[in-house]
Order: sequence, then structure tokens, then C-alpha cells
Amino acid sequence: MNKLKCLVTGGAGFIGSNIALELQANGHEVIIADNLMSGAMSNLKGFNGEFLKLDISRPFELNRKIDLIIHQAAITDPRFKDDDEMMRANTQGFEHIIELARKHDAKLVYASTANLYGNGPVPMKESQEKEIISVYGKSKLEMDFMAEKLFDKMQIVGLRYFNVFGPGEQNKGKAASMIYLLYNQMIEGKNPRLFNYGQQKRDHIYVKDVVAATIKAADAESGIYNVGTGVATSFNELVAVLNDVMGTNSEPEYFKMPYDRATYQSDTQADMTLAEKALNWKAQYSLKEGIREAIRLY
Repeated sequence: MNKLKCLVTGGAGFIGSNIALELQANGHEVIIADNLMSGAMSNLKGFNGEFLKLDISRPFELNRKIDLIIHQAAITDPRFKDDDEMMRANTQGFEHIIELARKHDAKLVYASTANLYGNGPVPMKESQEKEIISVYGKSKLEMDFMAEKLFDKMQIVGLRYFNVFGPGEQNKGKAASMIYLLYNQMIEGKNPRLFNYGQQKRDHIYVKDVVAATIKAADAESGIYNVGTGVATSFNELVAVLNDVMGTNSEPEYFKMPYDRATYQSDTQADMTLAEKALNWKAQYSLKEGIREAIRLY
């Protein structure tokens, strides 16, 4: 990829900060726009580009030439209390970013989500019927609809991230990955707490793989693609891997599921057939390798 002038929205957040730092390491000029609602400047240690404290869900001006926009800014917590504000912020923010991309004739890569598959069949294919279980998923599906209308008018790629974990998620609170939440319990000597009976499964993908896929997407044809590993791991298996990596012997403590099936995604697993072909990319980290590196960097 030639050296580009890049805008990363939500660049102080978990995934956005990892993308911004990798782009910078590869010699690209990077501008970060973030309102710091959920991100933290602590994620940007070593970043020496331009930082704009900016809420892209409100009208704004950015009079700089931009070649590539990687749009990560969004309200991402599926259990955010204000449904109307989540829908407004995520969709209007995307409208503003599309307008900016078209103004600059810039490539646009944006974050969608596997949440919009709900409890549909696995492995989850991009084309399968969607099952909306949260306003977050609804907002991202609306963004996908907006993008699809523009496939023949601009280069725009949506990425449906599965369950991302790794350094930089420390500020996400209860919305952090299951890996991070369990690790914190276990490092404190507590029993890892799982919903009855730890059989829920997730396609856990290390953030460095997500970064690589996102940057690859800048050269892909317009479309919407899954970003996962294609492997589902149960929460019970996850505890076993954490015990192995951490050298601990923690036993799970089970408790009653507080959510019903209408709002909780029980299993995720990406079908990666389309994405591997379109992005020329495949996840490189095994679950154990990702966890080993992540807990060193948390």
C-alpha cells in the first residue's frame, strides 16, 4: 500500500487505537478523531500524529486531504441505556463520514458487527437472514444498508467483527471481552464466573488479526465481510486455555443467565469463506497465542 493520509475515527478506543498505531508504524500519516466518550488517551502511547477531539455524530468540518478513512467511532455497548441516542449517533455519524469520504474521494472502511446475526445458524454467513437482538446490532445493520447503496459509487468496505480481545480494551468496562473479564477474575485469585453451564461459544479473534484485516480491506472491492477466526470456543474451554497460559487451576463458578435469548447472543462463529477470498487475509493467531500475548500487554 502506498503511503496514505488516513483518518481513524474512534481512534482512542480499543480497536481504533490499535489500527492508528499500526498505520503510523507502517509510515502512513494518521489523524485521529475521537470524542473520548469511551476511548482513553492512554491507548495512544507512542502516537505522534494529529488528534482531534471531535464528535463525528454532529456536523463537522475537516479541511484536510484524506486518502483513507477507517471508521471505528460508535456507541458500541449493546446494553447502552439510551436506545434512541445509540441509533442516532451511530447512523448519523456514518452519514457524516460517508459525506467526508465522497468529498475527498477517499477509501472508506468501517466497523460493522457480528451482533446483527443474533442467534442465527453457525457458522454465520454474510448473506444469511439477520436476527436483531440489540439496538447496537440494529444501528450497524442500518449502516450496512447505507453502504450497500453506495457499492457502485465509491470504495466502501464493511467489516463484521466477531469477538475481539487484546490490549487497549481495558477501558471498556462490562463491555470488554470475555477473555479480559475472566482474566481479571482469575489473576485476583477468584473463581471465573460463567453463565450456566459455560457452554456458550464465541469466535474469539485477537485484535492484531483484526487490525491486519482492516488495513487489508482498504484494497478490497466494495462489500461487507466477516472478520473472525472461523473457530468457536466455549466459555468452559476458554477458562481451560486461560488456566494453561496463566499457570493457574481456577474452577468455574456458574450462575443463572440474567438475559433471555431475545437479547443475548449464545453462540458466534464466522464463516470466513468470502472474507478470506475478498480480503486476501486469514487470522494468524491461535486462541492460545493471542491470549498469551494479550495478558502480557494488558
